[in-house]
This record gives sequence, structure tokens and C-alpha cells, in this order.
Amino acid sequence: MKKWFEPFVSAWVGVSTHKLRSFLTILGIVIGVSAVIALMSIGKGSEAAILSRIQSLGSDLLFVRSGATTSAGVRSAMGSAATLTEEDASAIAAQVSNIAVAVPYYSTSQQLVANSQNTRSSVIGTTLDYQTAYNLVLAQGSFFSDYDFTNGNRVVVLGSSVKDTLFKTVSPVGQTIRAGNQVLRVVGVLQSKGASMGTSTDDSVFIPLSTMQQMFAQPRTSRGENVVSQIALKVKNEGQSAAVVSEITALLRTRHQIGAGKDSDFTVTSMEDIASTISDTASTLTFFLGAIAAISLLVGGIGVMNIMLVSVIERTREIGIRKALGAQERQIWSQFLFEASLLSFTGGIIGIITGYGASVLVTRFSQMTTVVTPDIVIMALSVSVGIGLFFGFYPAWNASHLEPIQALRSE
Repeated sequence: MKKWFEPFVSAWVGVSTHKLRSFLTILGIVIGVSAVIALMSIGKGSEAAILSRIQSLGSDLLFVRSGATTSAGVRSAMGSAATLTEEDASAIAAQVSNIAVAVPYYSTSQQLVANSQNTRSSVIGTTLDYQTAYNLVLAQGSFFSDYDFTNGNRVVVLGSSVKDTLFKTVSPVGQTIRAGNQVLRVVGVLQSKGASMGTSTDDSVFIPLSTMQQMFAQPRTSRGENVVSQIALKVKNEGQSAAVVSEITALLRTRHQIGAGKDSDFTVTSMEDIASTISDTASTLTFFLGAIAAISLLVGGIGVMNIMLVSVIERTREIGIRKALGAQERQIWSQFLFEASLLSFTGGIIGIITGYGASVLVTRFSQMTTVVTPDIVIMALSVSVGIGLFFGFYPAWNASHLEPIQALRSE
């Protein structure tokens, strides 16, 4: 048993004999490990925050957007073509299986005014099912009703940020706002939901689509159908999203009279696809953040190697005496390898604590979310120990191959 613990005891004696030197060597590992944990926790936290916002909308959502226009050989951005209509939404709801709701909406930007306050906001004309599709929760009042939609009543539901800007702490329900030259009565206020996919319901207001068609100039197709910006779809069974996308694509290509071999004038995207893409991108970003931080860990490993080479030189006579007394090469190199591993392991433990503390401070004093997962901790500690073994091997091997006579002659 004593033979098993002898390398550990020798390593501890070697480290504790030169406290300042050991401390500076460990410091390099601490900085590297803490940097890896802190940066990777930021990457993991960003991924978790984005996916959480997407999931708050619902993983069972599909989006149908207009395609792009081509003029004089120049292709414009996606969504620039006026190709989707209310009638498309009705056809999808009636003819595509596994569709819970189909929600067309049209949006325009307007200056909103209430009393002496004003703000520019997105005015979204939609149906009552918009609340169901996007899992919107009311903080005050109610969403507009089927009666409001059927009669084109001039009512509006405010996002939380719009409410805070126009009405401060006063309840807006029952009061009026002006959108452009039109007056709307406030019937409800939504709870804050935050931004997702570049948009936020907090900064928008919602009116019946029929009211939108009366108040603002909404484009029509050559057949007289009302153009919409987008159609949001909620599927009944999440696992059927791929089949639903195929059905929608076939139906709309037929309705838009698109021949075989031609590009569709619309796109269909599922939340599952969006979440998968974002997750892959965020994972790649997290990997690169970790790789950048690992450079400092590599520098710390070089410091371990440098100190171990110095230690071998200082203890050359000791090595010569031990080999003269019958010590085997394995015993010599294990002594120095354990010493290097002890330095890197100690630095790794302290680095984990420091990195975790840094991630907690980032979360507390900034708007970023950090997530420290067990795999990050295990990876950082494993790499730190591995670096100790890797950079400690050459000095240990060099020490074990010293000739006893030459080592004893060393001053």
C-alpha cells in the first residue's frame, strides 16, 4: 500500500517545497479552466434562452410566408411578394388534416397616440384564433370577440410595452387610442412575453382583420382576394408536422396555379425546424467559445511543462541517488508525472469554482443567461488533468532516462 501512495507523497513534497512557483503554475490552469467554463456557460445559456422563447410560442406551430418577387432579373427578399390570402388560410383549415387553427394576419406600422403620449408600433390585423396559436395571456380586459370580428368593430388589444408607453400606470381598458387618423377602443392588454424570432408581441397591437381592411389600404390580388402577410398554423399532433407541410405545399401550389418544376411563391416553416437550426448554430458557437478559451488552458499547460523541466534540473542529483539505490525508471517518471497532474488537477478544481462564480456574476449583473452543465465541468476538469499528463510526460520521461553517474556528477 505504501508503494501506491509513495508517488503521491513525493508529488506533494515537490509542490509544497516551492509554494510560490507552484502557485503561479496553478494560476495558469485556473485562468484557463475558469475561462472555458464561463464562456461555454454563456453559449449554453444563450441557446437555452432562445429555445425557451421559441417553445413559449409552441413547438406545434407552422408558418406560411409569401415568397419573393423577381423583376428585371433581380430577385427581392423573401416575403416581398403578395401571394398569400385569407382564402388560402380558409382552404388550409378546411382541406388539410391535423390543423387545429389557421390564422391569417396582416401587419402595418402606425404612429399610435393616447393623450400626450405616442409611439410607433406594428398594428396586426388578425382573427380571434391568434391568441390560441401564439399562447397569448391577457393581463387586463379581454381579446376581441367574434362579434367584433364579424362587425369590424374598432377595438384593439395592446402589447405590454405599448401599454406602458401610452398609459404608464393607468389602466387603458375602455380608453381610446389613435392609429394614424383612426380611433380605436382598448379592450385588453397582453402579458409581457418578450421577443422571439426577431419580433415581439409586447411592441405590437392587435385588431380584427376585418377592421384592418376597413381602416387601412390592404392589398388585393387580381382575383379580389385579401392579401395577408403570413398564415400561422397550429397542428393537432406535433409529430405530424412534416406530413402537414407536404399537404399545405401541394394545396397552395394548386391554388396558386404553379406548374411542375417551378419554384413555389411561398415558404412553409415549422417551429421544430427553426428550433433545430438555432440549436445547431448555438452549439457551434458554444464550441468555438470553448475553443478560444482553451487557448489560455494550453498556455497554462506550457507553464506546467516549463516548471517541471526546471524541477528535473534542480533534482538531478536526487534522481541520480535514487537510481543508484535501485529505483526503476517507472518510479522516477511516475513521481514527476504525478507532480504535474497534481498541479493541473488542483488548478482545475479551483478553476471550476472560479468559472462557476464568474457565470453567476454574469447572470446577476447583466441581461445574459448562463448555464453551467455537468458536461462542461467534467470536460474542463478532464482537459486540465490531461494537459498536466501531456505536458508533464516529457520532463518525467527525461528524468527517468538520466544516467545515474552523470546525474550524481551534477552540481
